[in-house]
Amino acid sequence: MARSDENEKRAGAAAPAEEREGGDVKVDIEVEGEEPKKDEAAEAQASKDAVPAEGEVMDEDAMVEAAKRAGDAAASSDFKSEADSLRAERDELNKKLAGVADDIAAAKAEAAASADRLSRLQADWENYRRRTERERVVERERACEGLVKDLLPAIDDLERAIAHAQTAAEGDEVAKQLVDGVSAVHAKVVSVLEKQGVEVIDPAGEAFNPMDHQAVGRVENPDVYDETVADVYQKGYRLGGKVVRPAMVTVSYGGAKRPAEPEGEASGDGKAAESK
Repeated sequence: MARSDENEKRAGAAAPAEEREGGDVKVDIEVEGEEPKKDEAAEAQASKDAVPAEGEVMDEDAMVEAAKRAGDAAASSDFKSEADSLRAERDELNKKLAGVADDIAAAKAEAAASADRLSRLQADWENYRRRTERERVVERERACEGLVKDLLPAIDDLERAIAHAQTAAEGDEVAKQLVDGVSAVHAKVVSVLEKQGVEVIDPAGEAFNPMDHQAVGRVENPDVYDETVADVYQKGYRLGGKVVRPAMVTVSYGGAKRPAEPEGEASGDGKAAESK
């Protein structure tokens, strides 16, 4: 009986090391970043207490308690070993994660460089497209300019023939119909040129403009402003803002000076002022 009391005391001394609720055993599990609640000395003592002393006879309750303590010690050791393994695995994963982060940063830098190269390539392509478009326009204008220059003598001949025929066809209905037909052909040719951007320069009665007109003579006329186009010997032509051929004109002199015109206003008709 004395030995049973001693075993109970021994079991009671070890009891505070764990808590029991409804017969279940609570085992302290080591959490990452926290110190284990049981050290090795306590586990060794628990294992030692679980083995009865030599010649000692344990009753059933004491044997159960001893077995529980031994199981707790073994479970605690297993959990500690598993926690160490998990910590090692965590450290290895952290190393791999750091390597992946470096790869991600390198991939982002490469993507940014690729986007920059793509942006520059698109800008170069846009500049190339605009340049080639301008070159095509220039080439088209040059080709059209050459065609216009080749057609101008024929157009001039048509105009001179029409002017002469109109004078000679007075009273002759057949000749007048012929003149009308030639005039229609001339109008069609000029219309085709106008569709290609050709403008006719016919400045009769306008102020003389040395950029568009070529003076071939002077005529005294005090009834109109000075330097007004009197007669047009040969019409001029303009293509795309460029003068293909200036108009050949005579310029008046002896009249009043032309007043300055407001900026952007078209040229006057060159007629004399109403006060004259």
